[in-house]
Amino acid sequence: MRYDCDHKLQTRQRVLRAAARAIRSDGPTRVGVAGVMREAGLTHGGFYAHFQSKDELIAAAITQMFEDSIAHWHRAHDGKGDADGLAAYLRVYLSAAHRDAPGHGCPIAALSGEIPRLDVAARDAFSAGSRRLQDALAASLERLGHDDAPALAASVLAELVGTLAMTRCESDRARSDALLASSRRQLGQRLNLEIDA
Repeated sequence: MRYDCDHKLQTRQRVLRAAARAIRSDGPTRVGVAGVMREAGLTHGGFYAHFQSKDELIAAAITQMFEDSIAHWHRAHDGKGDADGLAAYLRVYLSAAHRDAPGHGCPIAALSGEIPRLDVAARDAFSAGSRRLQDALAASLERLGHDDAPALAASVLAELVGTLAMTRCESDRARSDALLASSRRQLGQRLNLEIDA
């Protein structure tokens, strides 16, 4: 049976979303093609209709993760001004729900420790995606009147990623929750936002 281009694109998206979840949860080196295809509801043999190699899949899945992150950024800002949209984004980013769902959410926090060991295509996809996220943050900060918005955006993004990574590593739930709350409070004060509302 022949399928149209739309069906092939939808199938590819299913594979990419399954790969993105697996990569975030287990890390790119532990992800297997057969498991990703099974998770997508497809046979292993169908993989090569969409990708030439596992490395190509990893790079494409990283790109997809950042597409999802940018979409989340826009949803947080939808119908809101910059201050409320940024506060909503930071509130969700520094939440227990985000911390407790490593298979979803920010690809920077999930992959930053592993990216240096991946091939150049994966590293390039990660760099391009993280720059897009940082640029969106900088644009919002600039509209809010912050000086040197690109440098501030880099610093804020580093704090977000670092906080999320540390809270995921903390074995004491109360300490992890306290770190999330402290970071929300500190960023709110630093950026003059109501994050902990």
